[in-house]
Amino acid sequence: MKTATVADLRNNFARVSEWIEDGETVTITRRGQTFATLQPVARKRKKVEWPDLAARRNRLFPNGAPPGKPLSEIVDESRGEW
Repeated sequence: MKTATVADLRNNFARVSEWIEDGETVTITRRGQTFATLQPVARKRKKVEWPDLAARRNRLFPNGAPPGKPLSEIVDESRGEW
């Protein structure tokens, strides 16, 4: 994590923005006190292509869905009543 003052930010914004683009989180201080934190925006993940997913699923589970309860049902049960 890097630190810059408000004056640094005002006078050297290009340098500070490069830090952020490089993945750094920058703490901005004013009169020695933390004023703000700047961090890069989380990048969107690339969508993973699964061209053979249906074929693989059919090979593993030729009769349809795998046996047992759906995971969503198990999670609901583990959470219990409100």
